[in-house]
Amino acid sequence: MIARIALIRHGAYEQLKNVPSALQPFPLTEEGEQEVRQQARTFGEWLTRNGLRLDPQVDSSTLLRAWQTAMIYIEELREHFDREPQVVSFPTLCERSVGAVANLPVEEIERVLALDPRFSTPPENWKSDSDYCLPFDGAESLLQAGQRVADHIQAWRSQHSIFEGNHEGDGLVKLLVGHGASIRHGAFHLNVIQFCDIKRLSMFYGHPIVLEFSNDQPIKKGFGEWKQRQTHDVPD
Repeated sequence: MIARIALIRHGAYEQLKNVPSALQPFPLTEEGEQEVRQQARTFGEWLTRNGLRLDPQVDSSTLLRAWQTAMIYIEELREHFDREPQVVSFPTLCERSVGAVANLPVEEIERVLALDPRFSTPPENWKSDSDYCLPFDGAESLLQAGQRVADHIQAWRSQHSIFEGNHEGDGLVKLLVGHGASIRHGAFHLNVIQFCDIKRLSMFYGHPIVLEFSNDQPIKKGFGEWKQRQTHDVPD
């Protein structure tokens, strides 16, 4: 039995310029909503060609842009769900937290670090440094954020394995809507991509990457493509 989970980055949203995406509370843009709808329709065609159905529980991060993306998937793919679908939000699927300095511009965060004699100068490009964690309450590194996403996926996989073969949900594709950086770091923890791929790759807005799990076999990619990161890409 193959268990499948579709990892989906939220659509484009009203992101504040030069502010870590982290916990920004803003909605999708109109263009972002349309792009997600198109991606969902294309995914629906793949489901039909392969005779696959969707798990009625869609897991989403608690952030508005992810919840909106999950709701658009439900609207566009309603006929593909095994039963009446619903979105369930989890803080474990959020983007990397910067803690007490959430929603401050990068230059303001660096000014606060410089003002406090307890803190050292952060590394260059600290925002994309997988290991670096800001010294503020509630902050975490990108690798720590990826670990909680990977743990969430492993918990789903473990539950699926327990009921495998005698559960009405067998064979359904699970939808998970989250954020580019935490999903990529989660994929690294799951041995889906290598550490060097984290910076090389990104995710298309609203585009699902389906991972296939089968007993004693490496995780395979069943649908979707990672995006090759460009220098002008909008940060995660």
